[in-house]
Amino acid sequence: MYGIIDCDNCYVSCERVFRPDLKDKPIVVLSNNDGCVVARSNEAKKMGIKAGTPYFQLAEQFPNQKIVVFSSNYELYGELTSRVVSIISKEAPAYFRYSIDECFVYLPDPNDKTVNCPLSILNSQLSIVNYKDWGEELHKKIRRNVGIPVSIGLAPNKTLAKMASHFAKKYQGYRHCCMIDTDEKRIKALKLYPIDEVWGIGRRYAARLEALGVKTAYDFAAHSGDWVRATFNNIVIERTWRELNGEDCVPNEEMAKKKSICTSRSFNGMITDLDGLRIHVSNYAARCAEKLRLQGTVASIVGVFLNTNAFREDLPQYWNFQEMRLITPSNSTITIVKAANEVLKKLYRPGYHYKKAGVIVMGIGPNSPIQQDLFDTNAEQFEKMKRLDAVIDRINKVNGSETIVLGSQLYRQKDGKGKALVFADAIKHDFKSKNPTTRWSDIIVLK
Repeated sequence: MYGIIDCDNCYVSCERVFRPDLKDKPIVVLSNNDGCVVARSNEAKKMGIKAGTPYFQLAEQFPNQKIVVFSSNYELYGELTSRVVSIISKEAPAYFRYSIDECFVYLPDPNDKTVNCPLSILNSQLSIVNYKDWGEELHKKIRRNVGIPVSIGLAPNKTLAKMASHFAKKYQGYRHCCMIDTDEKRIKALKLYPIDEVWGIGRRYAARLEALGVKTAYDFAAHSGDWVRATFNNIVIERTWRELNGEDCVPNEEMAKKKSICTSRSFNGMITDLDGLRIHVSNYAARCAEKLRLQGTVASIVGVFLNTNAFREDLPQYWNFQEMRLITPSNSTITIVKAANEVLKKLYRPGYHYKKAGVIVMGIGPNSPIQQDLFDTNAEQFEKMKRLDAVIDRINKVNGSETIVLGSQLYRQKDGKGKALVFADAIKHDFKSKNPTTRWSDIIVLK
């Protein structure tokens, strides 16, 4: 039996942990630079607020409506969801984190004494007699200890577990935990589930299936395997079809390491000078390096792209992308940032109003062993950079992100005076909440 624990309206729920006065009120969370809506409370969804709605349109579309708005606060969301996973790790025999707000668990048959769990983390001390009761108790424990509501889906495979979590979220009668453990329940669930909601069916394939008359998961599962193979010739689609029919065939392994990592943002306004672009690109490159270290990999290619505002037809347009190959693959912040800035110099053209830039690292491989170049080998310098990054990562983890950054990442104050700004403070986030779980300086003061 597999389960998936999904945090309900994750970003909104995290904001509500420290704002219980916002219960039952419509809330939206905005993207970077307060651009558009990326998360909504159930109350906001009922009002008709769509994901992706630009923030400036909310007042026009919903006049005289009181909507609580928050800027994205990823430090807060990461901290609270990590606490949720920590509880799951103690309550589940085996688990792996699927995304920031989802976690898969493996629940062996209580009568099977030979547990053969291929997932990465195993706690063989636990025994679960009743799956449904276990799920309901896990929800209560997470809600009590962290304050975030979760929905739990249980089924013989991961695709059906994802489906079950949808019903647990939608219908209160399940008490936050839905289990699909019989063929009768499986068929009933398939008939109620739209094809475009099925895990593993992307938007493009969903549109194609609907054009073929497949409206629900049941319609798709009812087709023969030969029809699926002849129509799509896609192993993922065929595997999804098999899981909908009750087989367990999605591999029991954590998500593969990313083959490329991209960090990009639209600017708050437009930038014309190279120095202004360099600060943004340095910050994006630093984040790519952090992500590489987090997943234990290195990159051999650093790419940068620049583009102007395509909606400003009154301005000249420019878009370009270039990349640089590193002699020795690296995940060092200094190395990645330096390479990105060298590429930026080649890309930059004066006379344009730039709206967006991004850094992409590619050619990703494991960080050990690393194939070094004969003319670029400096073991002492390599170890020095490795220790430096480890120390900086540790300090930033304990004291909050961007406690220590490179000089090239610092933004100038608009008046040219005072302390330089880090990326988190330089982007537009007029509605950002405090980080009570992250920095001592952000702890809420009680009066």
